[in-house]
Amino acid sequence: MKKPLDAVVIGSGPNGLAAAVALAREGFSVRVVEGHERPGGGARTSELTLPGFRHDICSAIHPMGLASPFLRELGLERHGLEWVHPDYCVAHPLDGGRAAVLERSVEGTASRFDTSSARAYRRLFAPLVNRFDDLMEDLLAPPRVPRHPFTMAAFGLRILPSSLATARAWFTDETARALIAGNAAHSVLPLDAILSTNAVGLMLMLAGHAKGWPIAKGGSQSIVGALIAELEYHGGSVETCRLVLSFKDLPKANAYLFDTSPSALASIARERLPGNYAKRLRRFRHGPGIFKIDYALSGPVPWVAEECRRAGTVHVGGTLDEIARSEREASAGIHSERPFVLTAQQSLFDPTRAPEGKHTFWAYCHVPAGSTVDMTDRIEAQIERFAPGFRDLVLARRTMDCAEAERYNPNLIGGDIVGGSADWRQLLTRPMVSWKPHATPNPAIFLCSSSTPPGGGVHGMCGYWAAQGAMGVLRG
Repeated sequence: MKKPLDAVVIGSGPNGLAAAVALAREGFSVRVVEGHERPGGGARTSELTLPGFRHDICSAIHPMGLASPFLRELGLERHGLEWVHPDYCVAHPLDGGRAAVLERSVEGTASRFDTSSARAYRRLFAPLVNRFDDLMEDLLAPPRVPRHPFTMAAFGLRILPSSLATARAWFTDETARALIAGNAAHSVLPLDAILSTNAVGLMLMLAGHAKGWPIAKGGSQSIVGALIAELEYHGGSVETCRLVLSFKDLPKANAYLFDTSPSALASIARERLPGNYAKRLRRFRHGPGIFKIDYALSGPVPWVAEECRRAGTVHVGGTLDEIARSEREASAGIHSERPFVLTAQQSLFDPTRAPEGKHTFWAYCHVPAGSTVDMTDRIEAQIERFAPGFRDLVLARRTMDCAEAERYNPNLIGGDIVGGSADWRQLLTRPMVSWKPHATPNPAIFLCSSSTPPGGGVHGMCGYWAAQGAMGVLRG
């Protein structure tokens, strides 16, 4: 009889691959199975519009790529991964040609604000930047006693208020308020939500100051390719085009790690998990979705604010109050007339993305879960507001609504790209309250997707922590 594998990982997103690599490096036999024809999950790159234009289908800019303790440890650069750093991490245009800018330097960022706001910005960020690696060691871990309690306490005090309250209380400068709002909106929550929005926003901004917001040269698929190369170097393998609907579809193994949504785990492992536990997995809450557009452009986006032409990421949405309104509407089931739009312009810094003289552009906004409303006109109106003449540069566009996003990647339930709502009730209880959130009542089954701590982002830490739990079982 053929000997079973030590572990099978279901799903080949960055978390699934990170779990597989962590196990393979310790000598365990590992296979990753993927239903799609290409591995990568939310980190794939394809020619979606015209030949020669390489678009990141989901994730595009990677603030957590260099912040991740595990990815840094792997040294994926030896497998060809090259990080490209834009001049500025983020630019945030406002009417009248002004723009807020997140620079690598705290001082450089603060110097653009009025005196009071500059002082407040330094006080908010400077004490934590030098302790960033210690902070990430605790923030990117499951619930536990902090290894660096004083650093965590300093961060915790800063995130207690909502982002809306923080921006209004700490800053008088509208550009500073907008910069806080744009980063907080990555949480896909209303900006008046306590804990979560500030935790996400401040962590992203700290990552920018400490590590940058890099782009993977050649596309996000380069991260996947490097992880697979590391996995294969240690004897692991990836099998694509293998649809998994039940355990009958899986190779024999001693441990199974699911880089899937909680509901998919409940469905696939329904005969191997207690009924009450499976019901709780199905009650896991997902948040708003996205409407995304990939563009092939004849030239760079003609931003009025010069700073925007030097940033990898541009947050398009205007003032703090405008962004707060847009995010509140998406959570309330309303399609905003003036949505907050997250954009990325990778080809300005990575010429492999488009033919010479041409450019790619990546943009999405938040919409109610499951939406099929076409937001193209509203997104482009917002971009034109800060970059007049943008539409004249469009050679081709490819849109993706919530339903299409979920068809492309079943983990994106209702178009949710962050693995489940990260409000205060689910920020630390993913997928439910537990000191071992990656484990299940079945000692051979683990969940390793972004629906577990530490949540969304291309950092691989959900997979890493699930693998640590699986190793305990495999070693007996």
